[in-house]
Amino acid sequence: MSGDKRVILSGMRPTGRLHLGHLEGALKNYLQMQAEGADCYFMVADIHALSTEYKNPAAISENSRELLLDWLAVGLDPDRATLFVQSEVAEHSELFVILGMLTPLAWTERCPTYKEQQQELADRDLATYGFLGYPVLQAADILLYRATQVPVGQDQLPHVEMTREIARRFNHLYGETLPEPQSVLTASPKVPGLDGRKMSKSYGNAVYLSDGKDALEKKIKQMYTDPQKVHAHTPGKPDQCVVLALYKIYASGQAEAVEKECRGGQRGCMTCKRALLPIVDAILAPIRDQREAWAGQPGRLEQIIQAGNKRAQARARETMQAVHAAMGWEALAPEGRRP
Repeated sequence: MSGDKRVILSGMRPTGRLHLGHLEGALKNYLQMQAEGADCYFMVADIHALSTEYKNPAAISENSRELLLDWLAVGLDPDRATLFVQSEVAEHSELFVILGMLTPLAWTERCPTYKEQQQELADRDLATYGFLGYPVLQAADILLYRATQVPVGQDQLPHVEMTREIARRFNHLYGETLPEPQSVLTASPKVPGLDGRKMSKSYGNAVYLSDGKDALEKKIKQMYTDPQKVHAHTPGKPDQCVVLALYKIYASGQAEAVEKECRGGQRGCMTCKRALLPIVDAILAPIRDQREAWAGQPGRLEQIIQAGNKRAQARARETMQAVHAAMGWEALAPEGRRP
């Protein structure tokens, strides 16, 4: 079970299509790690999706397919990374139960994203055991693959630190078994949504990777700019402007001039938006083309996910054998009873 190769675990909940925030905040990191030859496990976190979508579980299956299409469209390669579905690896649930038995309740209650998510999804009843315990399930996901690194955004750092604490507690009780993972932060800034808030499916302010040019044009026209800049010649304050933020991400060489002209009353907001459209569309067009190509190969999609599930299951079983041995549970889970 030892080795020097980096092992990466990351997952996304299948709750809808992916957007530019996912591309900059996670997917580009995934692609870099894949290119560097790390042992990558990328998980469709459908059990996690139940923590907020438990009233509509039927949608999770379709969203899982959409998530896989987005991954393949941006360049995740099933020959170089393991793409799998969380619920198809039963050991996730088993390790979640075991870790839940030894995780102090206060650790879950202090997790900052617990209250943030409740506020963000105020239209849903999230006062459930599953939602409170999802950081423990996240820890089980990471530790099950003995991940050495976990690519996350800034808001997920407390989750990885909690995973490290849970691993230390397990190792203290039963002996050194589970490695402590390290966080890997993306270098990209947060991508603002159409209204200036963080881009999020929940806020309805996202530019999706699958958006066509017409949808993209409509969304760019809606983007928040300086409300006091009512005329092109009015000096603007672009500090909070969504359009300028996207220039800085996707056309950094033009951003300084755009900002200077805005402040000097030499450029109107609609001029900026019209110029931004082909820049962002050039990012999305090849992703759309690849997505359409993959969508026409349902049999291949099934093969990819089945192969990924098998690879994930094999590693997960190795970990659980070590967990059982450390706890003295070998007799309770003889190999012949393992599926």
